[in-house]
Amino acid sequence: MKKIILKIEGMSCSACSNGLEKYLNKQDGISAASVNLVSSSALIEYEDNITIDDLNRFVSEAGFKSLGEYKIEKSLIKDNTKIYLIIYAILLIFLMYISMSHMLKLPQIPFLNMKNYPTNYGLSLFILTIPFLVFGFDIFKSGYKNLIHKTPNMDTLVTLGVLSSFLYSLYNLVMVFLGNNMYVENLYFEGTATIIFFIKLGRYIDKQAKEKTNTAIEGLVQITPEYALIKTKDGEKQLTIDEVKKGDILICKPGMKFAVDGIISKGEAHTDESFITGESVSSKKAINDKVLAGSINMDGYIEYKAEKIGKNSTISEMVKLVLEAQNTKPKISLLADKICGYFVPSIMLIAIITLIVYLILSYPLNIVITRFVSVLVVACPCALGLATPLACVISSGVCAKKGLLIKSSEVLENASKIDTIVFDKTGTLTYGKLKVSKIINLSKHKNEDILKIVGSIENNSSHPIATAFTSYIKENNLKFDEVNDFKNMNGIGVYAKINKKEYYIGNSKIFKKFKIENMYSNYEDDLVKDENSVVYVIENNKVIAIIGVKDIIRDNAKKVVTSLQKLGIDVIMLSGDNEKTAKLIAKSVGIKNVKANMLPKEKTDIIKKLELENKKVMMVGDGINDAIALETATIGVSVSSATDIAASSSSVILMNDNLERLVDLINISKKTFKIIKENLFWAFFYNLLMIPIAIGLFTHFGLTLNPMFASLAMTISSLSVVFNSLRLRK
Repeated sequence: MKKIILKIEGMSCSACSNGLEKYLNKQDGISAASVNLVSSSALIEYEDNITIDDLNRFVSEAGFKSLGEYKIEKSLIKDNTKIYLIIYAILLIFLMYISMSHMLKLPQIPFLNMKNYPTNYGLSLFILTIPFLVFGFDIFKSGYKNLIHKTPNMDTLVTLGVLSSFLYSLYNLVMVFLGNNMYVENLYFEGTATIIFFIKLGRYIDKQAKEKTNTAIEGLVQITPEYALIKTKDGEKQLTIDEVKKGDILICKPGMKFAVDGIISKGEAHTDESFITGESVSSKKAINDKVLAGSINMDGYIEYKAEKIGKNSTISEMVKLVLEAQNTKPKISLLADKICGYFVPSIMLIAIITLIVYLILSYPLNIVITRFVSVLVVACPCALGLATPLACVISSGVCAKKGLLIKSSEVLENASKIDTIVFDKTGTLTYGKLKVSKIINLSKHKNEDILKIVGSIENNSSHPIATAFTSYIKENNLKFDEVNDFKNMNGIGVYAKINKKEYYIGNSKIFKKFKIENMYSNYEDDLVKDENSVVYVIENNKVIAIIGVKDIIRDNAKKVVTSLQKLGIDVIMLSGDNEKTAKLIAKSVGIKNVKANMLPKEKTDIIKKLELENKKVMMVGDGINDAIALETATIGVSVSSATDIAASSSSVILMNDNLERLVDLINISKKTFKIIKENLFWAFFYNLLMIPIAIGLFTHFGLTLNPMFASLAMTISSLSVVFNSLRLRK
């Protein structure tokens, strides 16, 4: 199964995005499609037998245009819309002055006086309206195309309303030219022009506001420098990023940005990764450490080997995942989507019924047309369609800026409902940077030899405890022994052979599994009291050493746990470590509910049990042994380095490993869905209020609506949703 995000041209309202989404999901070979009105894009999952050309054709058949794969980039094409709007605003003021100066008792242009020169008056309005029809041609084109493709949208409503008003006015103008001067009272050319102007103005403001929603993603794209400095036989050479190949040795001097993801081969320096992680604290990098494209070398000369370039870089992965998240839909949007699907056809039906009823009741034709056009123009499916996706797009951008990488909009919805958070211990509540604190040697081996054996075996493991031993070997410039038949035993330890000797390294569960007598529990008790994790080393079924390994609790762990508990969230710690150590760590950070000696499957079973009790569970782990538990939880959060993005099994990645971002995620989620509910309320309220007024049901109370004010009201409705959503950026 393949996945792609296409840039779509021609969508103007939620009816467009819903129509395209439905059409794409009907096509053979497409397993899922989600269309985002805010970013004008479509996330499509499709089978191998479907090509990009097929997808572009499907989009075209639905009445829109595919611009290829979606990319965030600064447009080099100058947008002249603002200039056009200023010109048309001046033109509209002149048009309105001619048509309404007599009503406002302002000085009239003598030869354009409505009573004395009706033909001049009518012809001037007609001529001044023609440029507005040209200005709004894209609206008419979209409205017609979508009507033909049986996916009528807001442009269809506006097209029907504007053309009805214009043709009616044109008919009256012809009657004036034929000598029937009384028809001059029924010219509504200024209404046609005003509707088009307000819609174009609203869309311009709307576009400017929407562009602000992607500032966080644009910032990520612009992090990577355009050029790289490569090391050659002849010295240094500058290349464009596109010319860099995997394996090239690149140079990064103080003040420069790293051009690609790579591994340091020479030198050391402090680096600033704040653009990626959201944290301003610098980190020291040395030989064999990974560096990320876009991070800044603050104070040292570095040579590094290019590892991930182009689409495979961390930045590209981040942008891709954020864009995919923006194209997913939370459950709350389903109601609005369903209503939007029926909205435009319903408004067209209501307008036609209004027209027929007023004709049957023998109302003057000018009132009939006014009511008909007002109903078509005042209806606003955009407000409904933008209510959810706009808020989600902004929130995912805010999260990305804070170093919270969210893989779907559903996460934003679920985070506000979380009532239980389950923490792994090692590498999550603690830094996972373990150090050997004590060795109880029960053999004739030297301590150094035992640590070399354990380090050589653990070098094949990805468990956080392994780093305590591998780092010892590296720091002491020792060589790793050759290891054979390595096997990992989840939740227990590892097995391997060195020089034909069999070794088991792990926790006390090894004794039970392999039926070896444990006579050393008293040693374990002493180590645990000192907050050590205990590692047994067994050689040929005989215990040769008991090693105490200490971890450091994260600085803000206690503060985070307290903040979560204040939010009414139940905090649980599940650890594969022994019970005494686990309880000591839990007590230090303020967690009362703790379970130790947990296998990965047992962690998963506990999460499943909590969810059966209707709990909304967030699992926070290091992404190594917790993969199944992370996937099982309502929300899985991986405390993972930026370079592990693609491999993570979680739905949220903490780019900076800062647990305080969990509180941010929950608060952002709550604010997001508060905004969404406000948006939906005002969008529903607006349409429920304005459509009856446009029909004329409140005429007896002095409430009426002409097409000009209807278009203004519709524009304000959409903009209110946009600006309400933009509050999330704060």
